[in-house]
Amino acid sequence: MPPSPPRRAWQRMLSGRRLDLLDPTPVDIEIEDIAHGLAFVARWNGQTLGDWPYSVAEHSLLVEDLFGRIAPAALPRWRLAALLHDAPEYVIGDMISPVKSAVGPGYGDLDARLSAAIHLRFGLPALLPKPVKAAIKRADRVSAWLEAVQLAGFSETEADRFFGRPDAALSGGLALRLRPPAEVRAEFTARHAGLMAAL
Repeated sequence: MPPSPPRRAWQRMLSGRRLDLLDPTPVDIEIEDIAHGLAFVARWNGQTLGDWPYSVAEHSLLVEDLFGRIAPAALPRWRLAALLHDAPEYVIGDMISPVKSAVGPGYGDLDARLSAAIHLRFGLPALLPKPVKAAIKRADRVSAWLEAVQLAGFSETEADRFFGRPDAALSGGLALRLRPPAEVRAEFTARHAGLMAAL
């Protein structure tokens, strides 16, 4: 009986790179692939109001902005880390928390391997300092509350229960936008270039 062919664990990117999902290396990661993928991945499993999906790229831009409000003295490298906080989703997609729980620890391991490779590719430490990670997580929760209320049909009371009510000084006046993927992709790429130039 002939041996079965090896299992394919890589994905071909539009840049031509082949990213091994089980053993990702920084040399196979390009910002254009990340920006393109994230601009076409919908948050909330696509269950949002409007004529365009609310993409992970749009969410990432919002989280980076919120992180800057939370930590205004943060170095550009930590703002870059905030922009890239969901970057692995350009290949593994965005799973809502209940699905992540059902999938189990394997999803977290895959996400961690991809995050480390992405961080190294752009000059960040594989593991972020705990205070930086905590500030990004706080920005992420504020973003989730805003998205839930403005786009995903949650009442404020319901969003408070799941995500915690954000400080009005952080979230006040922020109106979320829905835009074509190409426009969001271009802004994500430009913001990344700006932060890289500031390192």
